[in-house]
Amino acid sequence: MDRIRIRGGNKLNGVIPISGAKNAALPLMIASLLTSDTLTLENVPHLADVEQLLRILGNHGVDVAVNGRRESQTESYSRTIHFTCRTVVDTTAPYDLVSKMRASFWVIGPLLARVGQARVSLPGGCAIGTRPVDLFLDGLQALGANMEIDGGYVNATAPTGGLVGGHYTFPKVSVGATHVMMMAATLADGTTVIENAAREPEIADLAKCLNAMGAKISGAGTSTITIEGVTSLHGARHRVLPDRIETGTYAMAVAMAGGDVTLEGTEAALLDNALDAIRMAGATVSETESGLRVVRNGNGIQPVDVVTEPFPGFPTDLQAQFMALMTRSSGVSHITETIFENRFMHVQELARLGARISLSGQMARIEGVSGLKGAPVMATDLRASVSLVIAGLAAEGDTIVNRVYHLDRGFERLEEKLTRCGAEVERVSD
Repeated sequence: MDRIRIRGGNKLNGVIPISGAKNAALPLMIASLLTSDTLTLENVPHLADVEQLLRILGNHGVDVAVNGRRESQTESYSRTIHFTCRTVVDTTAPYDLVSKMRASFWVIGPLLARVGQARVSLPGGCAIGTRPVDLFLDGLQALGANMEIDGGYVNATAPTGGLVGGHYTFPKVSVGATHVMMMAATLADGTTVIENAAREPEIADLAKCLNAMGAKISGAGTSTITIEGVTSLHGARHRVLPDRIETGTYAMAVAMAGGDVTLEGTEAALLDNALDAIRMAGATVSETESGLRVVRNGNGIQPVDVVTEPFPGFPTDLQAQFMALMTRSSGVSHITETIFENRFMHVQELARLGARISLSGQMARIEGVSGLKGAPVMATDLRASVSLVIAGLAAEGDTIVNRVYHLDRGFERLEEKLTRCGAEVERVSD
């Protein structure tokens, strides 16, 4: 099993290309089930989750053609992938595939919309909370779908004539459920209104792609989304937006290690709240023609309190990384996690490096220390794994991160990108 070894103490200087967003690419790929024409996606990252979803889509009858190129040392390795689902050959998403990645459950929406039925295993993914599927099922039922859970599977059918437009208010914000309901409603008969919808940039990106395919969606990026159903969708070409979580992660890595790095191909508007927190911690973040420049040279890290919230608040997917940064602050900071109830599993691993963190319910109190010391640590989930890398960049000696398959799910070429900027990071295979 692979491990990552980090020798801390080096500043980061150079250029890090930001890949396409995993959290945008996955629903965009699933949208290919909605049409018999070809959907072409540019800037698709090479990640374990993407590869897993390709296998799942293939199971449903999606033909995939991949093109990729790397033209220079500073250009991101991105791929253009063509998805064609002439016919849905199987409406079952089996346990052995879906259990490995939660987002694969989302095929339930397009399958219902296009062929009127779906049998989808209850999902898996990171063990960071219960994340029930109730919101998905309730939203689809508002479009007329019938749902039955049996033997670990959701058996869903549309009424005769297909899904119908409806009005649904989410009791709590859910990015995944908003994706699914929006995709399903594109082919419903009539108009659908979604209230308390997720506002994340990935929602707006999916709507942009669906509209290019012939959908009629307005309001994406706000809390109210309106979808006028159409009889069919056609092919389109769409570029996946930059990964805001990768952007924030590398910005925090620079704030932790020090240095001067340009994050190429990204946008500040995707994560204003997180960038504000990084600035308050002592780094300089400025927009450039090519992306964002992050600088921290000589200044200490200041303590900052944050609360995770749905967009445009501080992202839960950056909570672990920011906690790693705060372990080296000059005082006491607090992080409150409001999205997932079990997303502090990285605390014990950071403590192995010398961090001083105490928990009280959903709040973590971080007392900054003058130095961290390398040690063997264990990645517990995707975002927690990269928080250990950030801590290792500033730790004395070697940090060994085990279970790096979590990293491979969401960070494209992490070792290469950091090494190019002066870090000592390498993958070690047993």
